[in-house]
Amino acid sequence: MSQMHLGLFVLGSGHHVAGWRMPGAEAGAENFPLIQRITRTAERARFDFVFFADALNAAPGMHPSVLVRLEPLTLLAALAASTTHIGLAATCNTTYTEPYNLARLFGSLDHISGGRAAWNVVTGAFAEASQNFGTRPHPPHEERYAIAAEFVRVVRGLWDSWEDGAITMDRATGQFADASRLHVLNHRGAHFEVKGPLNLSRPPQGHPVLIQAGASDTGRDLAASIAEVVFAVQQDVESARAFAEDIKARAARMGRDPAHVKVMPGVSPILGGSVAEARAKLDQLGEFLDPVAALTVLSERLGQDLSGYDLDGPVPELPESTIMRGHAAVLTALARREGLTLRQLRNVAAGAMGHRLLLGTPEQVADDLEAWFRAGAADGFNIMPPWFPGAFDDFANEVVPILQKRGLFREDYSGTMLRDHLGLPRPTHPTAL
Repeated sequence: MSQMHLGLFVLGSGHHVAGWRMPGAEAGAENFPLIQRITRTAERARFDFVFFADALNAAPGMHPSVLVRLEPLTLLAALAASTTHIGLAATCNTTYTEPYNLARLFGSLDHISGGRAAWNVVTGAFAEASQNFGTRPHPPHEERYAIAAEFVRVVRGLWDSWEDGAITMDRATGQFADASRLHVLNHRGAHFEVKGPLNLSRPPQGHPVLIQAGASDTGRDLAASIAEVVFAVQQDVESARAFAEDIKARAARMGRDPAHVKVMPGVSPILGGSVAEARAKLDQLGEFLDPVAALTVLSERLGQDLSGYDLDGPVPELPESTIMRGHAAVLTALARREGLTLRQLRNVAAGAMGHRLLLGTPEQVADDLEAWFRAGAADGFNIMPPWFPGAFDDFANEVVPILQKRGLFREDYSGTMLRDHLGLPRPTHPTAL
């Protein structure tokens, strides 16, 4: 029987805007001891990976978990030293960094962790970030994706600078490295000129795992062409299945094996002894809600400042160009389908930033995840607890054992690298093709 994959999306103050205010919650995206405990819990539950998102801007009124946060590559290097198996994934932006630096960072993390690194490729949704990197204007959507595609090609080429086994360290001959197995990239493209080679041997995984979250047509093409894990924003099983089928069909047309593209929608579970008890926890979160922060989150997701609109009126029509197109499409479709007011949609976005809230008993939550998995709507799920550590402890201690008992999730790791967990092949070096 095939088994689902589970990732943990860690936001230190919780995914719900008010999660940090829940009784027993421990707030802090800069709270390393908390993050370390969360990661160890995920490893004990045999999760495939933990994931840390990132952005390059901050402003008052933003979600508490992203207003301040640790730089993710530094964080993952620290977590690598205190874990042994769990994958370590982080976002890095292709618009405001350089391929050589990024190749070194993720290649180093893969070496430090023994082959557990993953890079979430993002193009940079927020124009405000451009003001932190000089005077260059924020590139338009299509250009950002063109930059990203070339960026990834360069990074992969740099990871292949050295063939496997090129660092010989032969004491008898005095040869430290076999220079005949070193390749200079000499890349000259539309956006980058990078000579290489990388001053780092080939990563243990060959290439760290690549993650993407394409939702627009251009984004889906990028995801299908490069991603081994695709994060998705979906609210119903039929739309999720159509999305998964579309991504895998695009991958096949590009000559890739669709089985090597794992689609993982985000899910925010709230557990209780009954649906009513779980909903009472959601209502309690609502009582703690900061309305300004909640509306800011929705404005970011829809790509439009909503502060001047009537909260009890309909969700406004969106312009063609929006900041986070996948979130905008899913949220506006949900609002139209269920007749939600702007206030009601704000509360949905505050709960899981546009992802699906899942309320119920451990058995009911397990049933739901199994139904999506068996329907082909997901290869697994990116779990987004509304607060930490309690909401995640509940899932790890109560839902995961049910999935394991049903044979839907591993009881132990079968390997030490993230590619082992995900069932992904190690990329062959180009010289061996």
